[in-house]
Amino acid sequence: MDVASLRLALCQIAPVVGDLPGNARRIEEACARAAALGAHVAVLPELALVGYPAKDWLDRPSFVDAVDRAVERLAAALPPALVALVGAVRRRAASSGPSVENVVHVIRGGVVEATVVKRLLPTYDVFDEARWFSPGDGAGLVEVHGVRLGITICEDIWNHVEHPLATRRYAVDPVADVVAAGADVVLNLAASPFTRGKLHGRAELLSKVAASVGRPVLMVNQVGGHDDLVFDGGSLSISADGTTCARLASFEPDLAVVSPGVPAAIAPRAVTEADAVLDALTLGVRDFFARCGVSRALVGLSGGLDSALVAAIAARALGPEHVVGLAMPSRYSSQHSLDDAEALAQALGITYRVVPIEPTFAAASEALAPHLDALGAAAPGDVTYENIQARLRCLTLMAAANRLQAMVLNTGNKSEIACGYCTLYGDMAGGLAVIGDLWKTFAYDVAHAVNAREGRVVIPESTLTKPPSAELRPDQKDADSLPEYPVLDPVLAALVERGLGIEEAVAEGFDRPLVERVAKLLRTSEHKRRQLPPALVVTGKAFAIGRRMPIAQSYPG
Repeated sequence: MDVASLRLALCQIAPVVGDLPGNARRIEEACARAAALGAHVAVLPELALVGYPAKDWLDRPSFVDAVDRAVERLAAALPPALVALVGAVRRRAASSGPSVENVVHVIRGGVVEATVVKRLLPTYDVFDEARWFSPGDGAGLVEVHGVRLGITICEDIWNHVEHPLATRRYAVDPVADVVAAGADVVLNLAASPFTRGKLHGRAELLSKVAASVGRPVLMVNQVGGHDDLVFDGGSLSISADGTTCARLASFEPDLAVVSPGVPAAIAPRAVTEADAVLDALTLGVRDFFARCGVSRALVGLSGGLDSALVAAIAARALGPEHVVGLAMPSRYSSQHSLDDAEALAQALGITYRVVPIEPTFAAASEALAPHLDALGAAAPGDVTYENIQARLRCLTLMAAANRLQAMVLNTGNKSEIACGYCTLYGDMAGGLAVIGDLWKTFAYDVAHAVNAREGRVVIPESTLTKPPSAELRPDQKDADSLPEYPVLDPVLAALVERGLGIEEAVAEGFDRPLVERVAKLLRTSEHKRRQLPPALVVTGKAFAIGRRMPIAQSYPG
């Protein structure tokens, strides 16, 4: 059989971490459908049976043993004439290094015929695979009807060419090795998480790989939200000259049977980055709730942009009937903010309630005042009473969450979190930080995408145009405490996402006093970020999972 006659099923499934029976069922269903469509080979994502990332479950021998048993049952259940490439883990025989390997099992005729081990183990940004896995060696090759398939696993393919999304970090090149071993087609089983720019960038990189080796390249990516990571699918078939022949759906499971290098269906994808991020956050919220066994979300509605955007995403992800918005005004809350919060709730169709915190704020202030005064006079810029309000709102939200058996969604954006413009045990509370990886300026873009996608005004125009304010003191504006966001965000992006130091940022033209001020805010608020809920990752350098900095340290930046 020639290459163009071989039929491969790209099985883009949504595995759940640790759900071995459920993942086996998803694999069986995909393979049954692939066989019915006449496929010779079914290609599943990386760690399809286990879910990615399984993290320290992989250190449990009982977990790895359970995976082994699941593989045996799965092999017996798959169509015998179909060759299935299934991502899993197995115990490593060697005595040194981590005891587990990230593998692809080649299943044919009811048995595991061969096993290919992942060779490149990323340990940067959100990845920490060397913690759990030992690398393989040698080229992974399997022959099906005379066509030799070179098997690579996710990172294995990202080291072959230079690309803005990839740095050549390793001396080993698994793509070159499988081609040298005689591969007619290069396959890549992936768990490649979404970040801004990746929908297009991943295709560009694979196109360069295909053209450089003169072989078709097919990549199958998983889809779904796992804690703070979102996997976007978008599996691809690329011809030997780098042309995209097929693309599966983004942000949802999909399956297509293709022949290497032969044009097939190309699913549409998001037009703008804001649209893609909206889809990613929606999927991230939906799967986080489903996989945590929670059905209802609670959002504190301030009338501002951030809470409006989070509520809109929650309504899209869970359905408006599963979202409750609480407005919690104090003496400093403006009527226009309450009006905007109510208009948003009505447009979304979510439950809306007003729970004033003024009585509890007044009582708390009266009770605490003599004790605080006994400690000394307030210093300039004292925020004690501002933070009391924020913490009372947290108290109100958590009480409502307990009563409703709901999860509070955190509404902080990345700009505020970066600068520490947030209150511990106040507005930093919640089970999930939905927009914690969105700079404030980009959050506006995503909010506009919400209205555009709906074809109507969901997030009120006044919310999109009024100056941001926490409304914790008279006539307060965010710009009283921080540089204006269009000025602040580029500096933060340079320091955080691009990893520039102060001198490098100044050399690029940023104002030195501004850079030094922002770097200090960034450095001195690290302790707050350690207590942030998991934030859905949409950039190449997210706080917590993607950026691990010391708290007690002296380097200025």
